[in-house]
Amino acid sequence: MSFLSRLFGTQSDPRDGLRPLWFRVVEISRLPEYYARSGVADSVEGRFDMVVNVLTLVMLRMEKSRSLGPKAALLTELFVEDMDGQLRESGIGDVVVGKHMGRLMSALGGRLGALRKVMKEGDMEQLATVLERNVTWSETPDPQGLATRLRALHDDLADRSDDDVLAGRIAR
Repeated sequence: MSFLSRLFGTQSDPRDGLRPLWFRVVEISRLPEYYARSGVADSVEGRFDMVVNVLTLVMLRMEKSRSLGPKAALLTELFVEDMDGQLRESGIGDVVVGKHMGRLMSALGGRLGALRKVMKEGDMEQLATVLERNVTWSETPDPQGLATRLRALHDDLADRSDDDVLAGRIAR
């Protein structure tokens, strides 16, 4: 979509069709079970980690679909838009927002690579190890419990139709 089209509103935003999915990703990432039962820190960092974990699993599901695969980039744009807004709301100035966004995108890319590999192999111990290294934990971490919950989400996503995934009808 060109800058002028967005500025003057002559075309709809191609990301609009993915907003229900993005909102559901955020909603799932905020489920109390991740924090109370799995020991993810209930902090800005811990919540970011869970958004990235859930988003990564959704993107891995999208990669497996001919129709959803190309839309994964648009979902990533919604992530960037949201994170940029969150940074600005928290008082991060324009001068350093780009640097912070680079770190956030690096975290997403790293998580995609790590989870792509362990989910394909299906090794729960390896998944727990990846999570132990890449999640901000509270004083009572349970990487195995989080691995079990994220594996269940991965399996739920695999069972959903493309239409259900796109509409955010996941993890019910």
